[in-house]
Amino acid sequence: MKHAELFQRSGAAAWGTCAFSDLPLSAPQRQRAQELCPDARGVFVAAYPYSAGDGAGNLSRYARGEDYHLVLLRRLGEVCQGLRELYPAHRFVPGADNSPLDERACARLAGVGLQGRNGLVIVEPYGSWVFLGTILTDLPLPSAPEPSPDCINCGACVRACPGGALDKLPFDEERCLSALTQKKGELSPEQEALLRAHPLIWGCDLCQQVCPYNRDALPSPLADLTGQGSVPYLSTLTEEDLEGLSNRSFRAKYGNRAFAWRGPGVLRRNLKLRRE
Repeated sequence: MKHAELFQRSGAAAWGTCAFSDLPLSAPQRQRAQELCPDARGVFVAAYPYSAGDGAGNLSRYARGEDYHLVLLRRLGEVCQGLRELYPAHRFVPGADNSPLDERACARLAGVGLQGRNGLVIVEPYGSWVFLGTILTDLPLPSAPEPSPDCINCGACVRACPGGALDKLPFDEERCLSALTQKKGELSPEQEALLRAHPLIWGCDLCQQVCPYNRDALPSPLADLTGQGSVPYLSTLTEEDLEGLSNRSFRAKYGNRAFAWRGPGVLRRNLKLRRE
C-alpha cells in the first residue's frame, strides 16, 4: 500500500513530508525528538478537517466533537501500522500537539496548504478548519521542492481580532481570545473585558469566520470530529452542566473533549464573566 493510500484511508485531506534536519527546532526540542525517535530523519504531516458547520454555541468549533488529540492519534496510529508493514526496520511515532515538533512548520516545509496570516494552515476545500498531525520517523524523507506559500494577506483576520493579537508577528498570545479563554490565574481588567464581550467560553473562531478562504469551506466528512461517532456533538456548556463537578468528576464526564485538559475552573470563570 502506498503512502497516499494510507493517508487517504485515515481521512486526511492533505499530507506531505519534510526532512527533520530542515525543521527550526531549539536544542531541547531536537533532543526530545531524538528521544522519541532515535536518529530521526523525516516527518510525515497530515491535515484532518473538523468543522461541522457554523452552528450556534459557546464552544469553538474545534472543541465540539471528540478530543482531536485522541482522534488524530488514533487515525495516525493506523497510518503508522501501514508504514511499519512497508518499512519494518524503521520507527514511526505519531504526534498531535504532544510532540516537540511544530506542526505548522512541518506543514510549510511539506507544502501542505497555504499559510494564513493568523498562523493557521489553509487546505482546500476545507479552508483553515483543519487539525495537523505528524509522524516522526528515522526513515529519510524530503521536504517539498518549495515551501507552502502565504495567503493573500487581505487583513480580514487582523481587523476581526478584538484584542489586536494579530497586529504584529508573531501574534500576541496575551491578547488572543482563544488563549485567554484557556488561561489560568489572574487576568488583567482589559483581558476580563475582552472575555465578557466574547461569545465563546472556550476558544475563538472569529479570525477564521472572516477568512475569505473559508467562505465556501466544506464541512468535515470525519464522524468522530463532527459528533457523528461515539462522542456526540456538544456546542454549548452551561453553568448547570458544571455544577457540583470536582476535577475528577469533570474529567470523567468530559475527558474525551478538547477543553477537558484545563479542568472546570476556567470554564466557570468564563461563564461568570459572560453574565456580569
